Amino acid sequence: MVKVGGLADVVGALAKALRLLGHKVTIATPRYPAIEASGVMIARRLTPIVLPGETPTEVTVYDARLGSGVELMLLDAPGLFDRPGVYGENGADYPDNARRFGVFSRAVAEVVKQRAASGAPFDVLHLHDWPSAMAAYLLASDPNRPATKTVLTIHNLAHQGVFPRAALADLGLAAGHFSPEKLEFYGGVSFLKGGLLTADVLTTVSTTYAREILEASQGAKLDGVLRGRASRLFGVQNGIDYSAWSPTTDPALIARYDAEDASNKGRCKSAVLQELGLEIAPHRPLIVSVGRIVHQKGSDVLAAALPEILRLDVACVVAGSGEESTMQALAEATKSAPGRAAYLGQASEALTHRLFAAADAVLVPSRFEPCGLVQLYAQRYGAAPIATRTGGLIDTIVDLDASLETGTGFLFDEPTPEALVGAVQRAVSALALPEWRRVRRRMMRLDLGWDRPARRYAQIYRDLVERRESPAA
Repeated sequence: MVKVGGLADVVGALAKALRLLGHKVTIATPRYPAIEASGVMIARRLTPIVLPGETPTEVTVYDARLGSGVELMLLDAPGLFDRPGVYGENGADYPDNARRFGVFSRAVAEVVKQRAASGAPFDVLHLHDWPSAMAAYLLASDPNRPATKTVLTIHNLAHQGVFPRAALADLGLAAGHFSPEKLEFYGGVSFLKGGLLTADVLTTVSTTYAREILEASQGAKLDGVLRGRASRLFGVQNGIDYSAWSPTTDPALIARYDAEDASNKGRCKSAVLQELGLEIAPHRPLIVSVGRIVHQKGSDVLAAALPEILRLDVACVVAGSGEESTMQALAEATKSAPGRAAYLGQASEALTHRLFAAADAVLVPSRFEPCGLVQLYAQRYGAAPIATRTGGLIDTIVDLDASLETGTGFLFDEPTPEALVGAVQRAVSALALPEWRRVRRRMMRLDLGWDRPARRYAQIYRDLVERRESPAA
């Protein structure tokens, strides 16, 4: 309902998976207009939350229930979230994001305290990335902190929520919190740092990324803080929601298929080529790139490599939006192969599903990748990921050997055009072999769902609660 990237997919799927395991789960989110536009029926609580300050802020609470049984709590502050976008619009962040997410974090902390005071506390408050990270800090700073434990998941350390010192007022905090031991971060205030310092447990979305962010090269200037919390930092690999991402049941596809009978994948490919006005050549490999067009994702590497990739007898479709200059470069590169290549800009959710179903291979040339979902979607739909050997891509892709006996994709070492082209050449050669059907079946049979990750999170929650209740804790 409210989605920028993979974080939304994770929160929605994890909540549902935890509910299926028998837990009572509530998602707290700002009241974005898109939620009601999706048809969710909400009920307003009579008593609002009043956040103190020079000008007290009133936050209205709305409740709803999703079809999965997950509770939904919407926090509404006038003028802060009733606008387009999540963090901003047209590629630019809103200038009042410190206030928007400062108020949200304060409201979440207040709800937790009210629940504890009523005798029905939440066992665990699970926070995701910088927009909610300060709720952990606010609870830890409260002399009457409730027993509720906090978990903070780092989806991408590069996004930290750093604002001018004046942001302390948006958090309801005094000037004493602006120090290197607390929230000060290179002259600003870091929302993410506050959560990293105070959450009871830190997690991130793959085991390799959990190791990488302890090093200066990938720690985004927070590696020192993270090394200080290393004993409480765990990697839990993301999954995908099979109810939304499965070629067996996907309503966006012209025909369904599965690991045991993937014959209809060819129909999906021909249909997409026709839909996009490209030459219908079923035996020509279709290579797809889907995702944000940004430096992290190696979109500029792809733009530089595309002319050489298109010298091969392949079709190539790129979908996504982001940095203007890179989008222009991608559009220009695809013009060199009319009928075989297209740059689509931002694709709809339904078209994105059809692209995965049509693809023979999917490009993921990321410079760093906490976990990534694109490669998981690709494998689920029987398309080989071609990816940089970094972060969660290492944990989710086994590099195919020359005989194709083992492996679930193609890895290359450096995010350079030359390395990407070399990996594509490997993939194109492998796709032509009769053994490829076995590779596709192997990929599609991988256990990529949320059951195992959800059980791991549940164990983390359980360990926290049991420690809290132990007399020795």
